[in-house]
Amino acid sequence: MSLSRRQFSLSVTALALSPVFLTACSKEADEGPAEVRWDRETCERCLMAIGDRNFAAQLRGAAPGETPKVHKFDDLGCAVIWLDQQSWKDNPEVEIWVNDYQNGEWIDARQAFYVINQLSPMNYGLGAQTKNTPGSLNFAQAREHIYQTEAQYQQHNNAATTPENP
Repeated sequence: MSLSRRQFSLSVTALALSPVFLTACSKEADEGPAEVRWDRETCERCLMAIGDRNFAAQLRGAAPGETPKVHKFDDLGCAVIWLDQQSWKDNPEVEIWVNDYQNGEWIDARQAFYVINQLSPMNYGLGAQTKNTPGSLNFAQAREHIYQTEAQYQQHNNAATTPENP
């Protein structure tokens, strides 16, 4: 099989540009949840492997004027407490994502509803879902539940952890 000069030129051009296209396709998005390498990445707070696709959380944020970075967590409780320890915690551009405990899809943590008594990786016991069902908590109530659980069980050996003193 012999290639014409035109076919050869097009083939060489395509090969030369393929790394550019592959790099552009693999670039991380600037918003929304990032891909998680399950069982290969660790929680930003407790350093446990992120392996449960129904309870993981992540946030994207930074101080105003800085480039936002993605931070990944094995449990929403770790994400909430870790974020409260950051100087940029009140930046309105911070995104918080959590897995729906029923199907593993990423949902906006601030818009989710939480059912309690779930077996989550760090035992904060919250399962996120998109539907408001009887007894479910909104994000503010879930945050309060996280701090109550932290105080009761001292998940990270820090008895003084409160929403005001994360």
